[in-house]
Amino acid sequence: MEKIFPKTLQQLINQSVEQYKDCPAFSFVEGEPITYQQLGKSIEQIQKLLSNIGISVNDKVAILSQNMPNWGIAYFAIVSMGAVAVPLLPDFSPSEINNVLVHAEAKAIFVSERLRNKINETTPTALKAKINLDSFDIYDNTNEISENENAADLNYTVQPDDLAAIIYTSGTTGKPKGVMLTHKNLCSQLEQTYTCQAVAEKDIFLSILPLSHTYENSCGLILGVFGGASTYYLEKPATASVLMPALQKIRPTLILIVPLIIEKIFREKIVKKIKSNLIIRMLIRVAFVRKLIYRKACKQLYEAFGGRLIFFGIGGAKLDPVVERFLFEGKKIPYAIGYGITECSPLVTAAVTNCVKIESAGYPVKNLELKINDPNPVTGEGEVWMRGNNIMKGYYKDEKLTAEVLTEDGWFRSGDLGFVDKTGRLYIRGRLKNMILGASGENIYPEEIESVINNFKHVVESMVIERKGKLLAMVRFNYEELEKNYAKFKENLSAIIDKLSQELKIYVNTRVSRASRIAIVIALDDEFEKTASQKIKRYLYTDNVINKYLK
Repeated sequence: MEKIFPKTLQQLINQSVEQYKDCPAFSFVEGEPITYQQLGKSIEQIQKLLSNIGISVNDKVAILSQNMPNWGIAYFAIVSMGAVAVPLLPDFSPSEINNVLVHAEAKAIFVSERLRNKINETTPTALKAKINLDSFDIYDNTNEISENENAADLNYTVQPDDLAAIIYTSGTTGKPKGVMLTHKNLCSQLEQTYTCQAVAEKDIFLSILPLSHTYENSCGLILGVFGGASTYYLEKPATASVLMPALQKIRPTLILIVPLIIEKIFREKIVKKIKSNLIIRMLIRVAFVRKLIYRKACKQLYEAFGGRLIFFGIGGAKLDPVVERFLFEGKKIPYAIGYGITECSPLVTAAVTNCVKIESAGYPVKNLELKINDPNPVTGEGEVWMRGNNIMKGYYKDEKLTAEVLTEDGWFRSGDLGFVDKTGRLYIRGRLKNMILGASGENIYPEEIESVINNFKHVVESMVIERKGKLLAMVRFNYEELEKNYAKFKENLSAIIDKLSQELKIYVNTRVSRASRIAIVIALDDEFEKTASQKIKRYLYTDNVINKYLK
């Protein structure tokens, strides 16, 4: 039967509750699933609660929580009554949360018990109530709550162009940037995502990434509900000791991850095993032997993930080419690569299973125009622009910034550099603002150098920047691993780090172009601060921070 795609999230949830009423919808891994029929009843109850505290059409309602079944209930209750959801990232600081609540003029907030301490001192003028997301009890409100028997009848008939959500990727500054996504944006994205990967009642999602991020929200929550899939959530942070038993218990068919997760698995489970065996270390240099080794390792990983995966989506940042080659040659894991931006709801391009090509971000999704603006006549590289119904309405209360990224004829300027090959595949080189112009006019892409650095022994992550005409590599080594083993070196940890830094410099500079060679390696004491999609917050690493390490 041909799928009927909804025009609004209100239509979506009503359609799914009716069509899949007896199917399991949401659950904790160790919990009892609620059915779609129960989901629908819970949504009605929460809408009545919101109406009773004075929430109505176009009012902003925030959600601050780790992933849980009640997150989706609150989200669909908000958007399907004509109000606007404002998801907040769990790792936002109290000051960031307050900035966003003030900027969005949020009238209520759902907050989990685990994160409640982050808003104890938060009292923006517009905020009417704080609601415990674990129990749906109101624990702090400024108005008396009146029982409104007709609350359910007050629900607004949502229109496609109505605002559904405002997504804040950061709340650091005094004027946070809120991406406005309409029902049309999110439902257009739903059709684009479903076209890439169909989902049905038999499918099981394991939700790992924050639901407040558009990647997990659109390609996980919304897609799963549309297809009648069941989605499971972890009650604890996704450490290996929590994640691996969960994978074996529910045996998911679909998972969404960011590159950092699979890169860690590759280095911890695969690289270490290869390096510990001299014969394998030598044989892996032979192409056909490497493929055999990778296929065996991928098969083992596939079983560790539950043995039923049909879709292993990797997005949010560029995947390390070495890790992608492992997945590509290993065959067994059905990985998919995509490129997306919050402002595009977020998916722009995708390549699923047999369509993947190493280092490519895939083909443009359905009903999306993509072009390289003002391409370099030699390399074909330029800024990636896109146009379609999934492109945001604009930035909330910021017409100037909106005008900077949205052209009058609807093109969105991504800020990413890339090129398109003869088959139509997109390749991303890096962020336009991150690109470094070399002394001889060469374009230097830090992300490509970082990919080389991250494949050096004991390196966890890195960031390359330019200072006074020189390239500096800020590197985080695996101190836990080194501290565990450094006694056998008969040297102190500081001396080992110095030696590794010098070896790393030689390793990188023999593998990159002359213009991309690094001059200085800075070993960081702490982990990099990252976004929800595990990208390093580059803007935080100012001259003051760098100078602290150079002294």
